Amino acid sequence: MRQLIVRRLLQTIPLLFFVSIACFALVKLAPGDPVLSFVTPNMHPEDIERIRHHLGLDQPAYMQYLLWLKEMFRGNLGYSLVNHQPVAHQIIERIPATAGLMGSALLLAVLIAIPLGLAAGSQRNRWADKLINLISYIGISIPIFWLAIMLIYLFAIQLHWLPVMGMRTIGKESAMDVIKHGILPCSVLAFSFLSTYVRYIRSGTIGQLKEEYVQIQYAFGSSKRIVLFRHVMKHVLLPIITLLGMSMAELVTGAIVTETVFSWPGIGSLGMTAVKGLDYPVIMGITLLSALLLIIGNLLADILYGFADPRIKTTR
Repeated sequence: MRQLIVRRLLQTIPLLFFVSIACFALVKLAPGDPVLSFVTPNMHPEDIERIRHHLGLDQPAYMQYLLWLKEMFRGNLGYSLVNHQPVAHQIIERIPATAGLMGSALLLAVLIAIPLGLAAGSQRNRWADKLINLISYIGISIPIFWLAIMLIYLFAIQLHWLPVMGMRTIGKESAMDVIKHGILPCSVLAFSFLSTYVRYIRSGTIGQLKEEYVQIQYAFGSSKRIVLFRHVMKHVLLPIITLLGMSMAELVTGAIVTETVFSWPGIGSLGMTAVKGLDYPVIMGITLLSALLLIIGNLLADILYGFADPRIKTTR
């Protein structure tokens, strides 16, 4: 296991290097010019070129990348081209908001998906299975922004139960106020994750119920509930571990669409602002951080596989 961890960590360096090259190339190939955000109608061309030189955008693209790479190795992600604030400071400042929102959504989705998936798989082709499948298909099919708008219209505009914008109400610093602001975006994200997780758990449950060990447990007098939650659940959670590992990156990048709709002050909204302004230092910082967390998440998933299924650990 130690060799696996060391090997995967060493593979992280070239992976992040290629990710940075691809991300930088895509940003430079995108149409637009970040200097235009500083241009005013009465500005002279000399002033525009002075701004371009000050931002380092008058150099060739490969030289801009090498300069950025040099600063990154020093632990400096650079400064935003839009607000001139340190990129690392902006990302660190917004991580708690996004991690809290995405972590709550993932936890809620898993806790609801496990019993629903087990129930759907054990009641295959019955009314409960059909109802749960219908809910799952709806969650997979509808766009997230549409669901967010519908919830805003119902619970905020019509019923006046929940706030819509931001993370806090001006003048209030209570935890309950943050929870109220997070209910709607957390529900939207949880429903999106839930729909996918239920399908995986249902499929795994159907396959596990055909195994011999299930029939042996029934022969020993175990109830259906005990078989599902004590024996079958351990096996059907393996694909969920993979999905959670791949979701590690989303704990930082968040759901860009959801954070934008609800004006949630997380990294997703920061990334959207950076993309609109072609603020490549911020885009590069967010992309590299999400790629690093994705690699770490997959590594943690492989490690958890060994604890969840001893056969995998024995094979390794």
